[in-house]
Amino acid sequence: MPGAGTDSTKPWSEGGPVVILVEPQLGENIGSAARAMGNFGLSRLRLVNPREGWPNPKAVTFASGADRILENAELFPDVRAAVADLNFVAATTARDRAMAKPVLGADAMAGQIAGRLAAGEGCGLLFGRERTGLYTEEVSLADAILTLPVNPAFASLNLGMAVAIIGYEWFKLASQGALPFAPPDRSPLADKGDLFAFFDHVERELEAAHFFRSPEKKPSTIRNIRNIFHRVGLTRQDIATLHGMVVALVEGREGRARRQAAKAARVATRAPEPAAEPGEGAP
Repeated sequence: MPGAGTDSTKPWSEGGPVVILVEPQLGENIGSAARAMGNFGLSRLRLVNPREGWPNPKAVTFASGADRILENAELFPDVRAAVADLNFVAATTARDRAMAKPVLGADAMAGQIAGRLAAGEGCGLLFGRERTGLYTEEVSLADAILTLPVNPAFASLNLGMAVAIIGYEWFKLASQGALPFAPPDRSPLADKGDLFAFFDHVERELEAAHFFRSPEKKPSTIRNIRNIFHRVGLTRQDIATLHGMVVALVEGREGRARRQAAKAARVATRAPEPAAEPGEGAP
């Protein structure tokens, strides 16, 4: 939904686990990760020794308005320092590290982190370098491994994409899956009396327009037309609109017929063409 959902009048979601990017190589990827964080209610960003230094103007560009996350980002020299004040850390990786640690998907990890945060614990999500990911030693500092069901032949994700997928699972849980908007309230459903009146109206005008060319097929045609409208689940407003459409079609046809008859009469009597009245369309 690019460019379709930014509203500065609404409150900014805060909280969630800390996102820790370990030696990110490109400012663009830091910005993309910050944008994904903003999308899914993650507000705390920590950077471990970013390759291009910090701050980075490219990160601001790719954050697309998530500036507050970048402005509040914390800088650390290594992973140990970045996680020292946290109680629970999950390391993201697509590779089997053969470690005796819990291995969870993003949805299960979101549930575990939610419980820990509710208990007052500090939690973090550890993301590795774009090219090599996390080193085994860094994974060993975590309490659990977070991985995703990806194609094993092509498991490497873009850094911002990885943050977005995991952030989505977090925010879906934290918001209880609430969507940002709902369809507007509909007009009450039409009752059978409303439908029958419309059927009478449309069938009467179809008869006048010689729609039913075959008397033998007329009953089945009428049934088919009624079944079409029965399947739709029409509201009272829908019925009113359909009545208006039929009236407009009939009046338009009759108006054209009257104008054509008047023109023919004028031609027959060689009467001069009168000036068109204001608002009257051409014949």
